[in-house]
Amino acid sequence: MKPGIHPAYGPVVFRDKAADFAFLTRSTLTSDKHIEWEDGNTYPVVDVEISSASHPFYTGTARVLDTAGRVERFERRYGRSGGR
Repeated sequence: MKPGIHPAYGPVVFRDKAADFAFLTRSTLTSDKHIEWEDGNTYPVVDVEISSASHPFYTGTARVLDTAGRVERFERRYGRSGGR
């Protein structure tokens, strides 16, 4: 790799305020805000709106749509056209 053309890659804390959940990982994102982590070190923190702790798919609260029922209801309401 060429030196000096890549962004700095370092430890960052991602915090999901909706679920009160945070995790430490490495990223090229930076932030002006900092947080003291469990290990006593200070890291930049990036606030996110949704993470695996608050996403409906990962928390098991996702709803499954009944697409077959929707198609049947549409056909009943508007009928099938012609001899198809």
